Amino acid sequence: MANFTVLVADDDQEIRDGIEIYLKNEGYDVLKAADGKEALELLEANEVHLLVLDIMMPNMDGITATFKIREARNIPIIMLSAKAEDSDKIHGLSVGADDYVTKPFHPMELMARVKSQLRRYIQLGTYDGQKKVEIDGLFLDEKSKEVTIDGVSVKLTPIEYKITELLMKNIGRVFSINEIYERVWNEQAYNAENIVAVHIRKIREKIEADPKNPRYLKVVWGIGYKIEK
Repeated sequence: MANFTVLVADDDQEIRDGIEIYLKNEGYDVLKAADGKEALELLEANEVHLLVLDIMMPNMDGITATFKIREARNIPIIMLSAKAEDSDKIHGLSVGADDYVTKPFHPMELMARVKSQLRRYIQLGTYDGQKKVEIDGLFLDEKSKEVTIDGVSVKLTPIEYKITELLMKNIGRVFSINEIYERVWNEQAYNAENIVAVHIRKIREKIEADPKNPRYLKVVWGIGYKIEK
C-alpha cells in the first residue's frame, strides 16, 4: 500500500521512531507528532490517510485530538494506550476511534491493524457500485458512501458506515454481536460486545431523533441488532 501517509502521534520519541521504521518497511509515508496539537497542525497541512494516536500526550491528548478530528474528517484512527481496561477502550471508541491497541504491543500486530483499517477506508472511497437503499427517510448511497436522514447528511466514521450498511442491506435480519464484528472488522470476534455496543450507540445518536426510542436501529435482546422499517 505505497503512497499512503500515516501520521503517528506519541510523546515517546522511541515509540514514534520504532513505528515509523515498520510503517516505512511496509511502503507507507510517515509523519510524526509529539502531541495532539502538533498532530492537528500536520493533518491540516498534509494529506493523511490514517492516524495512530497515543492517548496520554502533553498539550493535547489523543482523546481530545480525536474529538476535534471527527468534527470534519472520517479517516481511520487507531489509538495507543498503556491502559488495558475496557472502560478506557470504550472511551476511545466512543469519541470516534476505529481501533485500539494496548501497549506494549507487537509491531506486526499494529501493522496488521493499519493495513486492515486502510483497506476498509480505501474500499469505502473507491467502490463503484450504484446501489441505493432507503428505509423510511434513512438513505444509504453505496457509490458516494453517504448516509442521509430526510436529505440531511450524516457524518459516520468508516466503521459506523460499515455497520449501517450491513444492517440496511439486510432489512429485518438480526445480526449477533459476533456476526457484526466479524463482518465489519474482518477478524474473529473476541470480547466484541462492548466494542460493537459503543459503535451502535454512536450510530443511534447520529441517525435517530430519539436514540433511547430508536425508529430504525433496534436491539433484539439476547440476540443482536437489526434495522427495520
